[in-house]
Amino acid sequence: MINFRRTKIVATLGPASESPEMLDKLIKAGVNVVRLNFSHGSADEHRTRAENVRAAAKANGVCVGILADMQGPKIRCGKFKTGKTMLTPGQHFILDGDMSLDDGDDERVGLTYKELVGDVVPGARLLLNDGLLVMDVDKVIGQEIHCTVVIGGVLSNNKGINRAGGGLSAAALTDKDKEDIKTACAIGVDYVAISFPRHGADMEYARSLVRAEGSNAGLVAKVERAEAVLPENLTSILEASDVVMVARGDLGVEIGDASVPPVQKRILREAPKHNTPVIVATQMMESMCENPIPTRAEVNDCANAVLDGTDAIMLSGETAAGKYPLQAVEAMHRTCIETEKQRVLPSAATRDPHFPPNSIDECIARQAMESSHMMPISAIASFTQSGNTVLYMSRHLTKSPIYALTPSAETAGRVTLFRNVIPKPVSDDYGPKDAQKATRDVMAMMLYDKLVTEEDLVIMTLGTPMGAAGGTNTMKIVRVGEVFTKEI
Repeated sequence: MINFRRTKIVATLGPASESPEMLDKLIKAGVNVVRLNFSHGSADEHRTRAENVRAAAKANGVCVGILADMQGPKIRCGKFKTGKTMLTPGQHFILDGDMSLDDGDDERVGLTYKELVGDVVPGARLLLNDGLLVMDVDKVIGQEIHCTVVIGGVLSNNKGINRAGGGLSAAALTDKDKEDIKTACAIGVDYVAISFPRHGADMEYARSLVRAEGSNAGLVAKVERAEAVLPENLTSILEASDVVMVARGDLGVEIGDASVPPVQKRILREAPKHNTPVIVATQMMESMCENPIPTRAEVNDCANAVLDGTDAIMLSGETAAGKYPLQAVEAMHRTCIETEKQRVLPSAATRDPHFPPNSIDECIARQAMESSHMMPISAIASFTQSGNTVLYMSRHLTKSPIYALTPSAETAGRVTLFRNVIPKPVSDDYGPKDAQKATRDVMAMMLYDKLVTEEDLVIMTLGTPMGAAGGTNTMKIVRVGEVFTKEI
């Protein structure tokens, strides 16, 4: 059994990691959530990957969440007749909305997003291939965007295009995304990630599409547009989303690489006010696509995200197509473990204590967290139908692991992304008056799994009568051994 880790690891599946054998190794190494990247692959391929993940998780006796990541309105150039062209500084080059997507040459190339011509004006700066190539717009004639190359290099087929400072009008959800949402919901994913939302309304629309498919999957907002980090837009996104992802790739292209670190820290400060978990993503262990160990800078990047209170850190190409997917997960795991040892855990909540609880179960969760600092608590065991109580707990810092005791497979999948929370499936046949029996059963299970000893103190939260979602109204501190000899 690996060491208990509070910060969750999300790993992207791809050719390097999708085999049942590698999935088994990754889950043993500590992957909590897998990401299905819908920018690549067919519906059948994603369905097979999800089935293999569930089989590997079951074989290892753990819960592993599944996140479906929508492609979004990624604006790309077309293809070149020769596969690529070399651009030099000062060169004139045309992005042509009328040109066939397969006929690019050394002078011009087609566009997948024809409306780009209406989103740029002379003086606008365009960044291609994740900012490695830079062009300034000189003029727009019909469907042609005439540019001067500022930073040159090789431009090959289907490379992405961003506008510095944002301002592109492309909707967050494309027709492809809408079809992919149907596939993701049919697969039964735990989370659906939406690319390039501009404000909360984009997330609300995405939620309506997910619910229309009969799915209760959580919605992840990928913060990667300049507009999304404006204070009013970020607030609306945090309120409308279940999780936010700091997607530093496209975000860095739009706002500039030097602006990303303070924005990341701002999001990590603001999210707890809305009870919103955070994933930090992109290039966290990028060098491990080619090398078996990370750079010191990458280790520091992961560690700083942990110190700032992120719920999860994510691997992308490192596990999808890299040479060392298992080593990347292992490196991320040991970085989290060592960082969490050094982490100063304040007695106050991560969520601003001046924000009053919004419900009884949030009030109970807060009291449980405060009690875990005042007493030598070995674990927190929370009966939860919806996962809300453990979500509220996970917004606070504690040294005690939080066990989410739930009869719902849907809830068990959802809480895999919450910091410090471990899903534990339990029976759903407890009656309204079975609180004492449930307490004894859980303590027996935790003793059997060697999670606690008979002398340990455990905080328990539950709803009485039992079985109602959102009904948590009770907190008690029990000594494990006394549960079997006394009325609790």
